[in-house]
Amino acid sequence: MARRSHLNDFTRGRMIGKLEEGRTVPRVAAEFGINKSVILRAWKVFQTTVTAVRKVGGGPPRMTTAGDDLYIILQAKRGRQQSASVIAQQLSTATGRQVSRLTVARRLHKGGLFAHRPERCLPLKVDHRRHRLQWCREHKNWTTDQWSRVLFTDESRFSTRSDSQCVFIWREIGTRFYTSNIKERHHYGGPGVIVWGGIKLNG
Repeated sequence: MARRSHLNDFTRGRMIGKLEEGRTVPRVAAEFGINKSVILRAWKVFQTTVTAVRKVGGGPPRMTTAGDDLYIILQAKRGRQQSASVIAQQLSTATGRQVSRLTVARRLHKGGLFAHRPERCLPLKVDHRRHRLQWCREHKNWTTDQWSRVLFTDESRFSTRSDSQCVFIWREIGTRFYTSNIKERHHYGGPGVIVWGGIKLNG
């Protein structure tokens, strides 16, 4: 299957050479595994400029330096709830260069940071964790007959008030449950409904 890719000057030169030899565009595309439209564009550019070297700097000038990009990523990691607009203002204050929030967002995406809602959970203190670990160790050798006499219950609370706390954080892919990306919630405010349920082995 043909793939889309950025061609280096050496590959582009080889393609142009084969086309000059009289080979067809589909044949060259199959040989290099590149889409025919990419080869056609390179061939048209060659016919106009008589060179296989790609012109550098054809787009708009880059608004940030490598140091600016690192500063943007560090600021997002230090304050993960900061918006791209706030980080852009911080960069402007530090360097005197004006950048847009879209530029900041693109630099963060390139650095592997994307905006997501923080994972919410109830806080577990050291005693909570110790008691849970102790309970697991005490019951790890229980038989099926012993577990069949246990009823596991749980309850879930559903708030009847809309949650308007649309807070996003910058985090890397695969770090959803990292401590830095979790927001602990100690209580549930407002009216709601509690649903209780139970389950047991074979029942």
